[in-house]
Amino acid sequence: ASMVKVGVTTEEIDDAVYNATINRDCYPSPLNYRGFPKSCCTSVNEVICHGIPDKRPLEDGDIVNIDITVFKDGFHGDLNETFYVGNVDEKGKKLVEASYECLQRAIASVKPGAKYRDVGNIIQKYINTQGFSVVRSYCGHGINQLFHTAPSVPHYAKNKAVGIMKPGHCFTIEPMINEGGWGDTLWPDDWTAVTTDGKRSSQFEQTLLVTETGCEILTARKEKNGQPYFRD
Repeated sequence: ASMVKVGVTTEEIDDAVYNATINRDCYPSPLNYRGFPKSCCTSVNEVICHGIPDKRPLEDGDIVNIDITVFKDGFHGDLNETFYVGNVDEKGKKLVEASYECLQRAIASVKPGAKYRDVGNIIQKYINTQGFSVVRSYCGHGINQLFHTAPSVPHYAKNKAVGIMKPGHCFTIEPMINEGGWGDTLWPDDWTAVTTDGKRSSQFEQTLLVTETGCEILTARKEKNGQPYFRD
């Protein structure tokens, strides 16, 4: 988080993620995953997800999502946050705030007996009031000894996800919220997903464990009561 500033490249951030991961006796899960060439995903402005770190310096007014997954003692842990770079305009701040708030509302619904398909209803209902849209092509996922597994957790309303939450289930919720329309397209690198209208996208993600009474956020920030870095 301390590296996110004007002039820093996403490749430099990726190098820091790699070194921090290895120094903690972990492995960066994205590295070489289905051919992905870097240790984390960095998605700037109109990039929805799976952006590949590169040599472009971050610019004043950018928003950048950093998505990190590490493999430790046989298990994966997956989280991401969107950061402000320098001075972000009010519309950009509203987008980031809304993408964080909808995740919080979704997490609050996680408990034994809840339907996976209802997560999207909660997210979409809130995002509609904010004037933004919910990406439909990418969803939350089960995670354990495998990086991605069942269940699928769509973030949009009226989805057809199957399954009911039970204690011990472990999965991510990671809504991608667009400033404009919900449509996405893929760059020729076969990884980078961007908005079709070129408007910005913001995302937050946590790995959750269903408990007997609700859920535990396994990837919660330990400082400042878990608040996101953009509020520091």
